[in-house]
Amino acid sequence: MLRQSHQQKLLQKLSPQQIQLMKLLQIPTANLEERIKEELEDNPALEFEVENNSELDNYDITDTENKDGEDDGIDEIELSNDTAEKIDLDDFLKQEDNDGGGYDYGDDYFGNNDNDKHVTPARVETSFHDYLLDQLGMLELDDRSHKIAEQIIGSLDDEGYLRREINSIVDDLAFGQGIDTSPEEISSFIHKIQLFDPAGICVWTLQECLLLQLKRMHDTVHVRNATEILDKYFNEFIKKHYDKIQKHLNINEDDFKNVINIIIKLNPKPGSSFAIDNKAENYIIPDFFVHNNNGIPELSLNSKNAPELRISDGYREMMRAYDRSEKKNKSQKEAVLFIKQKLDSAKWFIDAIKQRQHTLLHTMQAILDFQKEFFISGDETNLKPMILKDIATLTSLDISTVSRVANSKFVQTEFGTYKLKYFFSESLHTDSGEEVSTREVKMILNEIIVAENKRKPLSDEELTIMLQEKGYNIARRTVAKYREQLNVPVARLRKEL
Repeated sequence: MLRQSHQQKLLQKLSPQQIQLMKLLQIPTANLEERIKEELEDNPALEFEVENNSELDNYDITDTENKDGEDDGIDEIELSNDTAEKIDLDDFLKQEDNDGGGYDYGDDYFGNNDNDKHVTPARVETSFHDYLLDQLGMLELDDRSHKIAEQIIGSLDDEGYLRREINSIVDDLAFGQGIDTSPEEISSFIHKIQLFDPAGICVWTLQECLLLQLKRMHDTVHVRNATEILDKYFNEFIKKHYDKIQKHLNINEDDFKNVINIIIKLNPKPGSSFAIDNKAENYIIPDFFVHNNNGIPELSLNSKNAPELRISDGYREMMRAYDRSEKKNKSQKEAVLFIKQKLDSAKWFIDAIKQRQHTLLHTMQAILDFQKEFFISGDETNLKPMILKDIATLTSLDISTVSRVANSKFVQTEFGTYKLKYFFSESLHTDSGEEVSTREVKMILNEIIVAENKRKPLSDEELTIMLQEKGYNIARRTVAKYREQLNVPVARLRKEL
């Protein structure tokens, strides 16, 4: 039976502005400038602050009297005779310099602007695919053959491997370029491209890649043994079952070492040397700077996080002109509504940038206070156990907000540049009952592995015993988890000859 009823519910939803603010907070310094440029392109009412323009800074256009001493009547403006809708222009006719929003931190919080003037010179680089196409031009091919070879080269990834099966390439040529071909013809072109430099390209598997490189070498006993290992004992090789391989080859230990060294020196990613560097990934732009001032760590925010934005004077003047106008028709009303929308959006964006600055500084200052000993000494053993909830409690921010700051921001210290997430770790108790950071345990674990005998690497069980002897109450499965987080393989794969 269907029934209708009234129910009262209290729901909490994020406004579009709050969602945008969260996204803005998550953007690292390296991408903030691009985000601001996008906003400047979308909103003509927003512009960068004009430097050395004291007249504009001191001029208050919220005054109710104009130069003639007449009242502008800014508080309320009739849009038309047939509507009671009004626009309050007071919020938009204020200089942003007078509306600091409580987030003016002064020069001490921001780095020197000199880093903005540093420009990395552009480099002209040849991509991997361009390098192959240049070699393709040396072959005497007709137009049809050239397109087939180009299609195959285009199917290679940046490491030099084929990511399309032969039948798929046949279909690509048929549907994409109207070229009828066969798997046999495609295979013949693949063999030709495999002769290009660098050696080992245009294959599907690592085994094929390494074997192609061996074929380019001088024919010696060691090269032939290396070829046999990769051809017949590839699975045993990647699992480092060296004893089994040496037994099958029936060679002495010194010769076997020479054979393995030949294989190890091969390039598993022949195309990677031509990869164009991604500047955003290779050049870290720190969001914060921490300087040690006689034992007192001082925090500053990268000046790129504090762009000087303001409301466009041109749009302010449009609003004032509309206010002074005696005739306000429908088209003027539509225009002023558009202007109001842009002014509203610009004002919100400026406030959001200021709020972002405030949140970044507030969160980083809490991390700095919590891990003060580390920022003074740089010793990882001084890192205290710290989780997101600890910083959220200190800053009175939501855990999700702290997480957004920690996951994408970097801080530069005199000991190096660290991601904020680096300072967060869980706790572990020693035999004496002392609470230590898991970061410290991982560091000790890594030191043990580095110092081990590589001919007889330590198993996880042996690592556990050694850590327990040092006073760390830890289980074997936890050791295995920390080892994986350190990107350290199991003992068998760490074995060296």
